Amino acid sequence: MALCFYDTLSRKKEVFQPLESGKVGLYTCGPTIYNYAHIGNFRAYMFEDLLSRYLTYRGYQVRHIMNLTDVEDKLIRTCRETGESLQTLTTRYANAFFEDLDTLGILRAEAYPAATDHIDEMVTMIKTLREKGHTYEADGSIYFRLSSYEDYGKLSHMDLEELRDGASGRVDNDEYEADSARDFVLWKAYVEEDGDVFWETELGKGRPGWHIECSAMSVKYLGEHFDIHCGGVDNIFPHHENEIAQSCCATGAQFVNYWLHCAHLVVDGKKMSKSLGNFYTLRDLVDQGIDPVAIRWVLISTHYRQPNNFAFDAVDAAKQALQRIRDFRRRLTECQGAGDDLQALCASCEEEFVKALDDDLNISGALGAVFEFVRAVNKALDEGTTGAEGAKNALALLDRLDSVTGLFGDAGTTDEAPEEIIALVNQRQQARRDKDFALADDIRDRLAAEGWVIEDTPDGARVKRI
Repeated sequence: MALCFYDTLSRKKEVFQPLESGKVGLYTCGPTIYNYAHIGNFRAYMFEDLLSRYLTYRGYQVRHIMNLTDVEDKLIRTCRETGESLQTLTTRYANAFFEDLDTLGILRAEAYPAATDHIDEMVTMIKTLREKGHTYEADGSIYFRLSSYEDYGKLSHMDLEELRDGASGRVDNDEYEADSARDFVLWKAYVEEDGDVFWETELGKGRPGWHIECSAMSVKYLGEHFDIHCGGVDNIFPHHENEIAQSCCATGAQFVNYWLHCAHLVVDGKKMSKSLGNFYTLRDLVDQGIDPVAIRWVLISTHYRQPNNFAFDAVDAAKQALQRIRDFRRRLTECQGAGDDLQALCASCEEEFVKALDDDLNISGALGAVFEFVRAVNKALDEGTTGAEGAKNALALLDRLDSVTGLFGDAGTTDEAPEEIIALVNQRQQARRDKDFALADDIRDRLAAEGWVIEDTPDGARVKRI
């Protein structure tokens, strides 16, 4: 099966064909760095991490660019409320964002261009749009004329005639609702409320609108026409619709081949809101002692186009799933002797894993393939039919699949059982296979006397300190 993605523009699954063989240009909308990112933001970044990792696993050289929005209405409002400078505010929250990426195991993009470092590129693009007749000026600001781009609305699948009817007037806000399909601002003339946030350019004194930022930076780093653009469904309109309009009009190129958007995250079935007490940053959850890998599991395990419900019982289920994987890895590490090399099982698991993710990143199918593999190999370990070579192959497979998911790696432990305890556990397992239950019970009592308890699980025996 070929690698396929659901394209928001065509509203169907499309076979992925990169512009350049073996290479992928990927642009993802990053954070507005005015505060700590919340778990809804990380739902999108986790989906994009899975996408980038899987493309790499499939042999592509991925050039991943994620922008940092460091000048925008919310930022200026926050500066005004706190009295901090724009640079002080954005530096602090940019650093926090990168720390959070590392906490969740999200791989770094190739570059994180900041808007304020690319004012010249934005000015150049706006001048090009002006020269081509796509803009007009009012009160010192420059606006994009929606009526100058006949394909406006195709990404969000809005009725173009209705948009034209409603496109009278203009909007200055960086973010606005779908019922405000109006000419949008490219360059905002300076107003006193902006304080010291402005640039003196040939367009006048002011600052860029939010939408022009991504167009200018994506074109600079990936070219006028690239492969994949991602974001949350809330970016479809107006942000990505506006990106398409201004980019296509400025360059004359198609802009993007595949548009991928992830659905929203809710908490306990409700929209995340501070007033409801269900608003969480990643740091809030980590401060509660929650394993970041369990958070990663919850954020990644629902298909990206389905709403993700973050709930603490889901976190508990993720912890159990992780424990099952970690116990499985421990059993493999301890496996000795000769037996089945597990190559057939490993190949079957990897084939099903790839088949699932090739189908628009079907993560549930991929995880299902892994747990079916865990069940089958645990059975072989219980029966004593596999040996060190098979365990080695199984661990290598887990490592390969971990490079895609970040869920199956060796987490290590601070309470590892010593070799003599592991030997007794293995001896007890053999006694149980031999139906020598008296010996098995005796070993269990000896372990208890040493301060260790055995838990018999579907994945085999697990020993932990009492």
